[in-house]
Amino acid sequence: MTDTGILVTLALALVAAAVGGAIAVRLGQSPILGYVVGGLVIGPYTAGPVAEPATVAALADIGLVFLLFAVGLELSLRDLVRVGRVAIAGGTIQVVVMVIVGYLAGLAMGFQPLESLFLGAFVSQSSSAVMAKILGERAELDTAHGHVALGWATLQDLSTIVLVVLLSALAHGGDLVNEIAISVAKTGLFLVILLPLGLKVLPWLFERVAILRSREMFILTVVAVALGTAYVSELFGLSLALGAFLAGLLVSESDISHHVLGELSPVRDVFAALFFVSIGMFVNPGFVLTSFSLVLIAVLLIVPGKGALIAGLSRLFGVPGYAAVLAGVIMAQAGEFSFLLARIGVEAGVVGENMFSLMLASAALSIVIAPTAASSTPGLLRRFNRRFATHIEPPLTPAVAPLRRHVVLCGYGRVGRLIASALERRGFPFIVVEVDPRVCRELRSIGIPVIQGPAENLRSLERADLEHAQIVVVTMPDPLAVRQVVHFVRRSHPRLQVVARAGSPAERAQLEREGVGEVVVAQTEIALEMARFTLSRLGVSGPETQAIVQGLRRRSRSE
Repeated sequence: MTDTGILVTLALALVAAAVGGAIAVRLGQSPILGYVVGGLVIGPYTAGPVAEPATVAALADIGLVFLLFAVGLELSLRDLVRVGRVAIAGGTIQVVVMVIVGYLAGLAMGFQPLESLFLGAFVSQSSSAVMAKILGERAELDTAHGHVALGWATLQDLSTIVLVVLLSALAHGGDLVNEIAISVAKTGLFLVILLPLGLKVLPWLFERVAILRSREMFILTVVAVALGTAYVSELFGLSLALGAFLAGLLVSESDISHHVLGELSPVRDVFAALFFVSIGMFVNPGFVLTSFSLVLIAVLLIVPGKGALIAGLSRLFGVPGYAAVLAGVIMAQAGEFSFLLARIGVEAGVVGENMFSLMLASAALSIVIAPTAASSTPGLLRRFNRRFATHIEPPLTPAVAPLRRHVVLCGYGRVGRLIASALERRGFPFIVVEVDPRVCRELRSIGIPVIQGPAENLRSLERADLEHAQIVVVTMPDPLAVRQVVHFVRRSHPRLQVVARAGSPAERAQLEREGVGEVVVAQTEIALEMARFTLSRLGVSGPETQAIVQGLRRRSRSE
């Protein structure tokens, strides 16, 4: 293996992710497939350029933190609490059953008892990262099966702590009871610290930084909080990803959450790609070919076996049939916590090279299968429903009472306030998108619906329910922010009317090329209004003044 620096390794991994992801999307597949295959190409088991696996793995851990922190931000703590009974009871049973089944399968394949026990623990876990990526791509995080899957995954992540303690004690011959007690105490202490921090301190911190109106400072603060929380969670014996997820989940209850999510999304997507590249790098194609039957057995345990078990337990605990099936399909893979357990076994000397290769290969294949299974299952269920008249409940979405034919007002400065006053006088419904937390609190206090966050942050804009809006009014003075808002609206809702503010004729021309219905140039309108006032004072009649002003406006547009 060649010794490469971190810059070369990062460049190789990102190029592999970009090329593989682009090819996968072009073929109509999830980019996850392309990322994994890209990792295989630059891995140590294939010819060609080789990236440093340890460096990519370290970068992948960062991606895992960002991905799970973002997932927590997109969820509602209250919604997860509602599926708590299903997750706690069903998840516990599922983990225990899969550990036993995997243990027996390992023995049947000829592995040692302790090695087989690690296999059982390995197949019992699902990948929160894969699941979150698939749900996010399909916009299903806020569905019934999304809530069930993420709640279930949280229980699995917590069970990893127990499995790590048990397996480490068995591998090293330590005091099992003492280690479990210490682990439980550390977890409890971490949650005691995190709850007030996540519910009170972090939202307050983000609001203070948002007031500075510096995007760089806001992004830096978000990244620091995500990585800092993950680091602290590791000090308490928890996984990096679980700590980041819990922190994001607590912050999700604040009004600033979608602002945080929007700024984090680009960073998350880049590093999340590295996580999937790292998975592909560790797969040995030679082992897959020579031991295909063993890999197939492991994949069958992880995909149809675990998926069916989760779906059945979810249905048993009252989850609607459609949602239960989809939750099972979404969770039918292995991932980051499975790899953690596998590495512990290797480091303890109880998991051999063949078992480790088996674990990695089966996990990678399950991850490749997962996006296709998730996209094809809804269609299969619909055909099954029509053919057999089976009553399968549709997925549930959060109850929302959207406005109809409303105005989306981007920015609430001096211009935005005047426009809002005009809309209020005539009783037209509108939603304000504003970044300043103080202004947002003021608007909420007088009953005006507001979304806190910069309008150019697409997460903020999406929450304004553009689907049912009549017009978008863009009043921000920043020309780059205006262009970003206009570009997104014209691309996603081309029939939606847009009126935008421009600072110069050149900006107006650019916005008109984007298809904006009306562009108002601030300096031009000031000059025209002053000309109107001057002419009226000189005794020019109203109709003649109006004609002159209109002529000047047309001439300014042609210049």
